[in-house]
Amino acid sequence: MIAALILAQAMSETITVTATRTETRVADTPASVVVLSQEALANTAAATTDDALRQVAGFTLFRRAGSRVANPTTQGVTLRGIGASGASRALVLDDGVPLNDPFGGWVYWGRVPRVALDRVEVLRGGASDLYGSSAMGGVVQFIRRKGAGVSGHLSAGSHATAGASAFAGMKHLNVVADLFTTDGFVLVRPEERGVVDVAADSRHATLDLTARSEAAFVRGSYYRESRGNGTPMQKNDTTIRHLAAGGDFGALSLRAYASDQDYVQTFSAVAADRISERLTIEQTVPSRGLGGSAQWTRALFGRHVLVAGAEVRSVRGTSDELRGATRVSAGGRQRTAAAYIEDLFVVTPSLTVNAGLRADWWSNEGQVNPRVSVLWRNVSASAYTAFRAPTLNELYRGFRAGNIDTLPNAALKAENLTGFEAGARARNARLTLFWITLTDTIANVTIAETPDTITRQRRNLGRTWSRGAELDAEWRLARDARASVGWLFVDASVREGELRGRRIPQVPRNQVTAQLQWRTLGVQARWSAAQFDDDRNELPLVGYFVADLFASHPLARGVEVTLAVENAFDEQVEVSASPVITTGQPRAWSIGLRYVR
Repeated sequence: MIAALILAQAMSETITVTATRTETRVADTPASVVVLSQEALANTAAATTDDALRQVAGFTLFRRAGSRVANPTTQGVTLRGIGASGASRALVLDDGVPLNDPFGGWVYWGRVPRVALDRVEVLRGGASDLYGSSAMGGVVQFIRRKGAGVSGHLSAGSHATAGASAFAGMKHLNVVADLFTTDGFVLVRPEERGVVDVAADSRHATLDLTARSEAAFVRGSYYRESRGNGTPMQKNDTTIRHLAAGGDFGALSLRAYASDQDYVQTFSAVAADRISERLTIEQTVPSRGLGGSAQWTRALFGRHVLVAGAEVRSVRGTSDELRGATRVSAGGRQRTAAAYIEDLFVVTPSLTVNAGLRADWWSNEGQVNPRVSVLWRNVSASAYTAFRAPTLNELYRGFRAGNIDTLPNAALKAENLTGFEAGARARNARLTLFWITLTDTIANVTIAETPDTITRQRRNLGRTWSRGAELDAEWRLARDARASVGWLFVDASVREGELRGRRIPQVPRNQVTAQLQWRTLGVQARWSAAQFDDDRNELPLVGYFVADLFASHPLARGVEVTLAVENAFDEQVEVSASPVITTGQPRAWSIGLRYVR
């Protein structure tokens, strides 16, 4: 009992800045928030940040594969099962600066190495009232280390995988560097492989310099990655140059950023016997992004905290394609502007009311999204609307996955969401029930099918819903032992049109995560039910169970050796059906040296 009370107190003192855009105790916000500490991020077998975030129930990428081997365009993150395509339905922030790709909405997870992080905050549920279009399903925010210190991690393991990360924090300068390489593995199941199937390799490098004073910072970063996507002809390369600046000056917080990105991708058609392939598309996709925000926060009358702000953003991108002898070029510019206001009203010591409103304008269209939340003791309720405008990628760029060709659609309309949720907390557990209705849901819809090719197009489905429950619980089992579990149940299906009754692709009905840590030993486990890979529910992906193991042992002051085993039982995880089944990470191990001071 005493241990449970200590843990409950520690959880109640955890601070989030994401839920209300100002520092608030997790216990004082009605939002569903999970905070992963630096310790939780470090003591996991996951080699990448997105795999580490799978500790959070409901956190999913478009497909089940992680960023080590998956095409970047499938790395859009979604929460609570509202995603039906590769674009993110959640906003990913790096200390308040968006990380979502400006052209396509997906995320390059290697841009912020874990060694540079203090914690990660995951806000589940619509957040367009504060964060706009990209936050229709929630927000993931990386909070960086700001103090002095030095840390690093070297590792090597199976599949010729190796990595090196370093963080050096000084009084006015932080330096972060990260290198990663892997030969990967063959994506296609052994019984379906042919001569054309090779390992999906990847490598990336990032360098990040931050100059900082007590109130302001300037950060420049460079990111470069290259990938092989499972056959000799299918490759992609990305180069990102990014500059961000900001400052917190009392009640006023300012952020500005600019990005310059070059993306190159090739696609092929694979013969039915998988002995040969034919190059079909060569793409060059340059994009540029600019943005900025200003926020004012002030406590008023002893019971109110008022948050008000404005944001602007401009994105320009082009998809330049060579299809055989035919060259096709399409693209455009999106300009957005927004203003928002929020009132955090402490009515009594046991009753808090949050009310927010945001207006967004883009491409001659406008959107207003309100939110009202109530927290009474340990019970909360919220009602809100949210939206997501189509990305330039969905409007103008097509792609090919296996023998499935997906076309863009310049006539797409914005997705609109209405959500209700209610939650209850009891010491070390929280249960949230939610009901989400989505109109004009954007999905990859099948429009033609031949023996050789399935053709799809991004279209507005009509109305869908996502309703369910999520549970988070954590226990202190003993002085040096801790356990946690997360569960998400979601019924996500189409409610109108010719696909009525079909389940939303890529959304399992149940997901369970569990973590057990004892001193320097850790076990993480994930179970997911079956899901579908297509709009017609004709291509199922079976459920899976994966367990990861992690251990560390001190060698000297600040130095320890680490051992990580991913997918310890070598479970075959089905990732996609195109229509050939591809699989996820098989059993993998790595040994490393870690230094923390």
